[in-house]
Amino acid sequence: MEISVINIGNSKGIRLSKTILEKYNILDKVELVLEKGFIIIKPKAEPRSGWEKAFKKMHESGDDKLLMDDVFEDESFEEWSK
Repeated sequence: MEISVINIGNSKGIRLSKTILEKYNILDKVELVLEKGFIIIKPKAEPRSGWEKAFKKMHESGDDKLLMDDVFEDESFEEWSK
């Protein structure tokens, strides 16, 4: 795909079509990776994006149970109370 470099004030830039923005889920920020003569544009995802929805789905399906007890039978808390 060939696109033109355009003037943006004192800088230059490129325009990405709505189709590309939607297809690659590009919202507000992108990450530029400079690699051996190439510039790679990657969508910048927010950390933990979508976790709330995933946790809600896990809860609704009962998949959010502990896999092991948080306190073991032979565990002693005496050393913490001194």
